[in-house]
Amino acid sequence: MIDMLSLRPASMNDVEAIRALTREAYAKWVPLIGREPLPMKADYAEAVRKHRIDLHFLDGELVALIEMIPHDDHLLIENVAVSPSAQGRGFGRRLMAHAEDVAASLRHAEIRLYTNKLFAENVQLYLKLGYEIEREEAFLGGTIVHMRKPIKTWQADA
Repeated sequence: MIDMLSLRPASMNDVEAIRALTREAYAKWVPLIGREPLPMKADYAEAVRKHRIDLHFLDGELVALIEMIPHDDHLLIENVAVSPSAQGRGFGRRLMAHAEDVAASLRHAEIRLYTNKLFAENVQLYLKLGYEIEREEAFLGGTIVHMRKPIKTWQADA
């Protein structure tokens, strides 16, 4: 049997599914940091209106999502969430590559993200994907790691 993968932009009809998937994906971090990570508390109706959220489906089931915010000079990855039942199958890496394609299509030379320093496996994944640590800062009793990666952009012939 062949798995059917699809990727599409989120709509207002997806807000509850986005919230549920994000809460499920981030729940494992609550005991580690002693609070709900910010994506668990986000207003996804507002996010769908203001940001680009792309949804990854496997056989019609939402398994992962990526929330991106285009800025003038870079694309910010605000949230990557993968259902616990789908983790370890490459969906997060696919969405990270997708974000690079989006950044390049917007002609941004850089993509940025941030994560909690205690989410060590995420920091390590981003380093393996070519991100570098830009800086660290104190946040809500912990430390946020800001990361960035240069993106090869399409250049028109002069």
